Amino acid sequence: MGQKGAETRDRLLEATQESVETAGYFGTGLNQVIAASGTPRGSLYFHFPGGKDQLVAESVRRAGRTIGGTLGSPAGSGPSVAEAVDGVLRQLGDRLEQSGWRKGCPVATVALETAATSDPLQEACSEVYSSWEAALRAQLAGHRDADDLAVTILALIEGALLLARTHRSRKPLDSVARQVGALLS
Repeated sequence: MGQKGAETRDRLLEATQESVETAGYFGTGLNQVIAASGTPRGSLYFHFPGGKDQLVAESVRRAGRTIGGTLGSPAGSGPSVAEAVDGVLRQLGDRLEQSGWRKGCPVATVALETAATSDPLQEACSEVYSSWEAALRAQLAGHRDADDLAVTILALIEGALLLARTHRSRKPLDSVARQVGALLS
């Protein structure tokens, strides 16, 4: 794929992520994505022949890689787990606050709306969450309860985002950052 094709594909994914995060899967229409991305209709079906589910699944994976990169330093080569989690919570909190409390986790909305009804979307969400757990497990290498802690920390992050969005406050994010630090000390 040439540079122009890659740019068109990226614009479609970006517009989809923006819409899905703020309006949900069912509140996102393909005409809306096409208009927001400034791409021709044919480009959507060229890059995403599987239609909306393929477009949203790839958007979820793309967003997941961005956040996963923040969690992804192997133990001993980057920030501590508590620092990585704090960084992710700050990054997600900034996005949430700057969006007027509309953008929480780029995966959770899709997972909640579609995991029971769409195998491709459930698989995409599961892949992202599994990659985040793996990144946390890698950070926790050598810790006795690395598997359980990775799941617990991810659940704390997701719960904090939901509460922060609901309360329109960063307080749940700050609380979880402190508690993860205490849990790991």
